[in-house]
Amino acid sequence: MKIVIVPSGFKECLDAEEVALAMERGVRRFDQTIDMEVIPMIDGGEGFAKTIVNLKDGELIYQQVTGPVGEKVLSHFGLFVENDKRTAVIEMAAVSGLKLVPRDQRNPLKTTTYGVGELILSALDLGVDNILIGCGDSGTSDGGAGMAQALGVQFFDKKHRYVHINGGEDLLKVDSLDLTKLDKRLQTVAIDVACNWQNILCGEEGVARVFGPQKGATPVQVEQLSSALEHYATLIQETVGTDVRSLPGSGASGGLGAGLIAFTGATLHPRFDIIMDYINIEEKILTADIVFTAEGSLDFQTPNGKIPSEVARIAKKNNIPVIAITGTIGKGADLNYHAGIDAYSSIIQKPTSLEMAIKKAPKWIEESTESVLRQVTIGLDIAKRKFLKERVYQR
Repeated sequence: MKIVIVPSGFKECLDAEEVALAMERGVRRFDQTIDMEVIPMIDGGEGFAKTIVNLKDGELIYQQVTGPVGEKVLSHFGLFVENDKRTAVIEMAAVSGLKLVPRDQRNPLKTTTYGVGELILSALDLGVDNILIGCGDSGTSDGGAGMAQALGVQFFDKKHRYVHINGGEDLLKVDSLDLTKLDKRLQTVAIDVACNWQNILCGEEGVARVFGPQKGATPVQVEQLSSALEHYATLIQETVGTDVRSLPGSGASGGLGAGLIAFTGATLHPRFDIIMDYINIEEKILTADIVFTAEGSLDFQTPNGKIPSEVARIAKKNNIPVIAITGTIGKGADLNYHAGIDAYSSIIQKPTSLEMAIKKAPKWIEESTESVLRQVTIGLDIAKRKFLKERVYQR
């Protein structure tokens, strides 16, 4: 039996490489000799820069920048050279991610992407030819306005007073935008963005209503943020001439996708498609007899372009069974059966606190992978015995 393991990370807990190692240990606990391929997978979120840089023999560059709640954080971006082109890899989760927002400060009206802009400026200072940005695991919902401000975009109120964007709520104060001081170097650098193609900025399916509650917004704050982003979209259309309200990916990372389109000339891509340009997994998946994947929470959102569903999509080209190991099983998880995931199993073994679950996650992932694999082999043994009995009967 050939097993291929293609997990994503467990948000705010383990990155994809750590999950992959735990799953590999689980398989080895069952059988040290089993044929196995392990491919940690990224979706633009936590671990994005590190994984790409490792694959490309590049380096991580560390820098103090503005974090999501306005305090300085130690962040990083990647740099590698290929075909004489210098590419910077920026992971928004490493500078404005939800993991960097203290739990008692989780209010998307008050978090900023300013640090993302600071990292872009640092990449430009190094004379890069391309910038690859991963949008995922964000703790912000400012439409990328903070990033834009770091890059030189100015925001003014009705009295033409400068407005500093500390979060999504400040967008309601803005009456006009001024792009005259926007860094001109952005015009000479190609910027590609790996994002969730399903996320849009405004409307009933907009980022405020879909993801605001996950980032700590109350129902009242959700409506306030939705209004702020709608107003912001109007300002962008008036200034730049682009209607970003429902463009694919415009709502990625709390609307950072919209800001990247409007102010940097970036090209947004379905995250799995562009990541496949850097990590070729399809050929390896199609060699498997069974595929294991993983995600921190399996729910109704998983089929919308998240790693387990994309892995399943590839596997189903050859009718290869897919099993997902997950931290929690959320609302609408059964929709994943229709997305090509044949079975899923939670690592949670008993009622526990979030802190304990995070602490025990590596061990529980390992144990769950072993347990599920043992169940698979029981099924194989039953099928084998049935086949042998039928052969004997036919004789």
